[in-house]
Amino acid sequence: MKKLMALSLATVLAASLMAPAVFAEGEKVGVSMPTKDLQRWNQDGANMQAELEAAGFEVDLQYASNDVQTQLSQIENMISSGANVLVIAAIEGSSLGEALDMAKENDIPVIAYDRLLMESDAVSYYATFDNYMVGTVQGQYIIDTLDLENADGPFNLEITAGDPGDNNAGYFYNGAMDLLKPYIEEGKLVVKSGQVEFDDVATPTWATEVAQSRAENILSSNYADGTNVDVWLCSNDSTALGVENALAANYSGEYPIITGQDCDINNTKNMIAGKQSMSVFKDTRTLASQVVKMVGQILNGEEVDVNDTETYDNGVLVVPSYLCEPVFADANNYKELLIDSGYYTEDQLQ
Repeated sequence: MKKLMALSLATVLAASLMAPAVFAEGEKVGVSMPTKDLQRWNQDGANMQAELEAAGFEVDLQYASNDVQTQLSQIENMISSGANVLVIAAIEGSSLGEALDMAKENDIPVIAYDRLLMESDAVSYYATFDNYMVGTVQGQYIIDTLDLENADGPFNLEITAGDPGDNNAGYFYNGAMDLLKPYIEEGKLVVKSGQVEFDDVATPTWATEVAQSRAENILSSNYADGTNVDVWLCSNDSTALGVENALAANYSGEYPIITGQDCDINNTKNMIAGKQSMSVFKDTRTLASQVVKMVGQILNGEEVDVNDTETYDNGVLVVPSYLCEPVFADANNYKELLIDSGYYTEDQLQ
């Protein structure tokens, strides 16, 4: 894990210092983002626009307010207004068929951005982080922090996963659970709520308030007598924030280990304050740089960089993919990973 982190941090810092390459200037790129409600999508959109414009592209960036019909309409308008390439972070991976068909009819390449576009042969490429690895990083963190190989246990575990409409949520969940299930099966980890399967622990739209409400119910039903919940596996930061809110209002036991993902500002502040243990860091600058490179390669008729041609089957085809590598931040390394790399300033985390 330490070797992985050191390698990835070097990659992050190198990527942040690279000057943008200039490709096919004047071409138009449509960028469709799901919502402005989560910090990470605002950062993704801003990074994407800055990188693309620095490389000489015209950018049509749109946010869809977590409404599928709005996203459909926005993508169709991008096509009608002359987009040469589309970069799409879908609200629901299987709900954009009409727009994708329109893109295919107009010979417009489509890059699925961080969320795989499902059930369509119009998807040219997929750019994301290694989503299964995100889950394994969270799972391994729990194993190491609790010393599950040596500790007697049992430890109480609860699970809050992501949006069932987001294909990535299953990868996050499976990556973590593939490591943790053996400890659940031997009784070293105990899920007192009994909620283990993905359908039982999923959080529609990754909403903080939904995660909070469910966590409050779990706490009142299983931990109101002062029983400790030792660890709460949360797939991302918006769900982790909901759990943290619920714990603050409804829990009197020892504070649990809490995982997350995205290193959102509020969650990073909570890590510093001891209210969240870790968050998987996916540097959107790295992903944006890779997508800009892929866009340029597409428009210049060059071979497009991919490093996975087997994993991401969207139900119609296996989509050629480029997977960036995630690392985790915690109270011990956040300054190096987040501040020294220029991702945040110290003032933002005060």
